[in-house]
Amino acid sequence: MAKPCIVIATFTPTPGHYDEVKRVLLEVSPEVHLEEGCELYALHEEVEGRLVLVEKWTTRDLWMTHLSLDTVARIQKGIEGLLQCDVEVREMYGVADSSYPESL
Repeated sequence: MAKPCIVIATFTPTPGHYDEVKRVLLEVSPEVHLEEGCELYALHEEVEGRLVLVEKWTTRDLWMTHLSLDTVARIQKGIEGLLQCDVEVREMYGVADSSYPESL
């Protein structure tokens, strides 16, 4: 059985564009929740002024499918020119086993 795919995507808005980037992410989020395999798609505000999406997908394949869908294209278009740097995306998998059962 495949392990769930956990993704952390960090957005660093340019000064003055924080609210606009946040709005784009919040507008698309409800649609992403309906995508096959999406178990979690939650936007968080970092204390340093970045926006962080915490995602959980049933499988890596379903996350990869998500990346090709219209929701991601709309996010990319909506935030174009509004970030200080590229979105930082980290993909990870839980290490839970019988001695350490906790994992997303």
